Amino acid sequence: CRPGFFKASPQSEACSKCPPHSYTLEEASTSCHCEESYYRKDNDPPTMACTRPPSAPRNAISNVNETSVFLEWIPPADTGGRKDVSYNIVCKKCRSDSSLCEECGSHVRYLPQVAALKNTSVMVVDLLAHTNYTFEIEAVNGVSALSPTPRQFVSVNVTTNQAAPSPISVVKKGKPAKNSISLSWHEPDRPNGIILEYEIKYFEKEDQETSYTIIKSKDTEVIADGLKPASAYIFQIRARTAAGYGGFSRRFEFETSPISVAASNDQSQVPIIAVSVTVGVILLAVVVGFLLSGRRGSPSPIYIITGLDIPNNTYYFDLISRRRCGYSKAKQDPEEEKMHFHNGHIKLPGVRTYIDPHTYEDPNQAVHEFAKEIDASCITIERVIGAEKGEFGEVCSGRLKLHGKREFPVAIKTLKAGYTEKQRRDFLGEASIMGQFDHPNIIHLEGVVTKSKPVMIVTEYMENGSLDTFLKKNDGQFTMIQLVGMLRGIASGMRHLSDMGYVHRDLAARNILVNSNLVCKVSDFGLSRVLEDDPEAAYTTRGGKIPIRWTAPEAIAFRKFTSASDVWSYGIVMWEVMSYGERPYWEMTNQDVIKAVEEGYRLPSPMDCPAALYQLMLDCWQKDRNSRPKFEEIVSMLDKLIRNPSSLKTLVNASNRVSNLLVEHSTVGTNHYRSVGEWLEAIKMGRYTETFMESGYTSMEAVTQITIEDLRLVGVTLAGHQKKIMNSIQEIRVQLVNGTVPV
Repeated sequence: CRPGFFKASPQSEACSKCPPHSYTLEEASTSCHCEESYYRKDNDPPTMACTRPPSAPRNAISNVNETSVFLEWIPPADTGGRKDVSYNIVCKKCRSDSSLCEECGSHVRYLPQVAALKNTSVMVVDLLAHTNYTFEIEAVNGVSALSPTPRQFVSVNVTTNQAAPSPISVVKKGKPAKNSISLSWHEPDRPNGIILEYEIKYFEKEDQETSYTIIKSKDTEVIADGLKPASAYIFQIRARTAAGYGGFSRRFEFETSPISVAASNDQSQVPIIAVSVTVGVILLAVVVGFLLSGRRGSPSPIYIITGLDIPNNTYYFDLISRRRCGYSKAKQDPEEEKMHFHNGHIKLPGVRTYIDPHTYEDPNQAVHEFAKEIDASCITIERVIGAEKGEFGEVCSGRLKLHGKREFPVAIKTLKAGYTEKQRRDFLGEASIMGQFDHPNIIHLEGVVTKSKPVMIVTEYMENGSLDTFLKKNDGQFTMIQLVGMLRGIASGMRHLSDMGYVHRDLAARNILVNSNLVCKVSDFGLSRVLEDDPEAAYTTRGGKIPIRWTAPEAIAFRKFTSASDVWSYGIVMWEVMSYGERPYWEMTNQDVIKAVEEGYRLPSPMDCPAALYQLMLDCWQKDRNSRPKFEEIVSMLDKLIRNPSSLKTLVNASNRVSNLLVEHSTVGTNHYRSVGEWLEAIKMGRYTETFMESGYTSMEAVTQITIEDLRLVGVTLAGHQKKIMNSIQEIRVQLVNGTVPV
């Protein structure tokens, strides 16, 4: 073979030209040499082109969920000429006050794996809370190891959110006794903040958790007393930080010491009488104590317990009272709010964690109990960013400089001059509510200014403003995972509110704020203002104003507001997010919306909406409120979708959409339109009639063949108008398939 050609073996009949990026300068070559910066693996055939390492991955994005991060990226623009591209993840933990970073360590987990990833996404879990991380996503192929060039990667910087502590793994039993068990344990491996307290749950093994007792402890040890001798008990412990409770530990089984039969037989009725007297004294002391500790405006709970069979049982009372000047931000499991009575064990319900500010006779007391007073000199107002609802004043951005802390950006709501006392009370009422919540997906209250004018509420600053406006400005600009991440954040915030016993009543995209990291936070807790001044509200037959398009049927008809009605509203928010801020029910009147929903109609699926998300919307819109999912279940479902992005690829198909989708009511009843102009007028798009006709769409049959690209050519350039027209066309196609409307 002459130079530039080669023959791999003597048995080859003809000489072959050197493959791309290779050469030979000699005659009778059996292979070709790779050009500079190009390589060939040992097992690559000589007929294969020489290749090089890939370029870096592109457009990496992150979605932070408490202490988990979902990373997604686009493959490299240049694969180096090979198909065996894979990805490696390098995790670095960085200090906030310097550029120093260190390896994350072995406790961090990667799903499905950290190296040799074939997919362009990975979930990183078990990170630390409130920590800065840098993730390097490196692209490699079969010849990357042969190249001396630097690693090709793209970096993503994230800061994890507040999170609950990890479960406790080690619990030890101390010296046993016949009526008590002493326990000690280690702090969780990942406390994710300062441990505020521990909760110890225990029950007799024979009871199988039909009855259990709860003990609270500030320390990592406790004594559970009042137990039966020679009996086995099951213990579980969990820790609480400002973010709420972590998960319970696994079950630990410990036994009390035995007691002799003789000692047991010697027992007489004297101790029984003593127990009876003691219980009576305790109950009397409890009632008197609660009466004495109560204060005006904050009712004191009194528990009267009757029907106790003293001679046959021993009773233990765990009395959980609220502190005089404070409140608990801990999550409360719904089953722990019930009274448990079984085998002589009673657990009294704890006071729910949300405290209604209206129970205070003096509103100022509520404000100062739940909100920190800020000196006005610490605040610098920079610019006006909006008007506060209810004409209370302006919303501004500015800076807050607290003693010993760095200056940071804040949002400031002001109460304009000339306010009435009721306006001041309503204005500060939102701070009294907001100050009780501490969650990464709920707007954080920094404090209030009440001792000087103007009166102010100071909150964290959300750079991207309200969710509905933000989505309209960025129509079509986000990946499906980013949209689901936004929905997950909103659901997580609502789960926290639900756990605390708070019903929002005005959940809508306009009341969700978005920061620079696309973290969505529930806001707007000033319901009295919303009911009176929100343009979306309408009078109901029972009086008062509520936002009809977002409100559950039972709340409209009977004013039954519950977490289940908030779930209905969440379904509408899901629809708003997936349609990039489209107005629910479009131009239908509020009365038409009420009538249509009562008749069983529901909003149609937004364009390009995953079937799993639309099904979740329909679940949220169940007429029976008890059939709707809980926020805990919604968060769990969205987590599964984020972990398995392929489940979001199945979109709602126009040919198999459910038949009871809501379509806008036209003036001719059903969607049997006699002309294109009549159809466009019915959906409030009559402005495009002339351009449709000029473009050749003169019949409804031609209209049913229109695509989104055709609309652009016609001149329908506004994304909202495109979606509205395409939704209507899809409904007509469905009816054509079902044979319910002729063209």
